[in-house]
Amino acid sequence: MTLPRCSRLPLAFELAPLLAALARVPADAWRHHFNTGYYEGDWSGVALITPDDALLPLAPGQGAPVRSAWWQGEPAWGALLALFQAQIRSARLLRLGSGSRIHEHCDPDLGLPDSDLRLHVPLLSPPGVEFLVDGLQVPMAAGECWFIDLARPHRVDNPSAGERIHLVLDCQRNDWLLERVQQGLAATPALQPGRAGRDFAAFRERVARDPALAARLQALSDARDFLQETVALGAERGLEFSEAEVRSAMRQGKQAWNDQWRV
Repeated sequence: MTLPRCSRLPLAFELAPLLAALARVPADAWRHHFNTGYYEGDWSGVALITPDDALLPLAPGQGAPVRSAWWQGEPAWGALLALFQAQIRSARLLRLGSGSRIHEHCDPDLGLPDSDLRLHVPLLSPPGVEFLVDGLQVPMAAGECWFIDLARPHRVDNPSAGERIHLVLDCQRNDWLLERVQQGLAATPALQPGRAGRDFAAFRERVARDPALAARLQALSDARDFLQETVALGAERGLEFSEAEVRSAMRQGKQAWNDQWRV
């Protein structure tokens, strides 16, 4: 089965007991995410299940799953995890604080033929949060369950005043789980460009219509200068996007150039 970009699985969760359990997570249980070069602000988590070969509680692994002791008295987490008829190798509460962002990256370990499938169960998702994969926003709502192919480029932006918290599961793929992914496709909303992506598309249109603006960018031979100048010129025109949008467009342009020579 070729995995889709994403799928909203046909699974439903009662949100109230999960949020009550979340509120009882001790404040000192949250640990900063180990990929410190991937984010700005607060990206932290608490492990419910960790592979026994993981170097850190929040890190991935291929070993046997080990359930943490701290949540065993919380039936809400157990009830949710029991719905999955697949081995859950890891389960983590991941929090992206207000004003924080996860930079675009890929998780190549999730792109192998027998890789685990990563599922997201949003618990807190304030308006304005954007989870982008391939530059398209995944419209995840609290209480849903989504598979997302995170071997693809993805990033998250939380400009809101609240925290975004997801329960993130790595599950061994099996027929039951693959069938849920397939079933979910029919009801999965079409993905749309994110807020910054729309602004960048508008900026590109302006460049196409403005020879002077295009020449100003074409004169830049250094990639770093080009990225910074593009973002600055966009901001001058009221269009807010980041270097991530520019890099993504550059990558797609290179891919299109390479693809035209493939037989």
